[in-house]
Amino acid sequence: MSLTLSEVERIAHLARLELDADEARHMHAQINDIFGLIEQLQSVDTAGVAPMTHPQEVTLRLRADAPEEPDRRSDYQQVAPAVERGLYLVPKVIE
Repeated sequence: MSLTLSEVERIAHLARLELDADEARHMHAQINDIFGLIEQLQSVDTAGVAPMTHPQEVTLRLRADAPEEPDRRSDYQQVAPAVERGLYLVPKVIE
């Protein structure tokens, strides 16, 4: 895929970018170079390659999943205006 110079100028106009003729030609060349790189990447056969989350073999350092705060749910619900089966009861807002 490649863009014409008029398409680059139209995209610049839609993006409200003011490009003179030299800048438009330079941008045209850069965009077409990017499209060339994308075509090269798409032409590589990756049929037997497994997807990776990272290019290097790394493992995440994980901490133990342990609670750090005490459970104070019952303390907080004692001062609540209305509680039912461990849930806070609030007035209906939308009718």
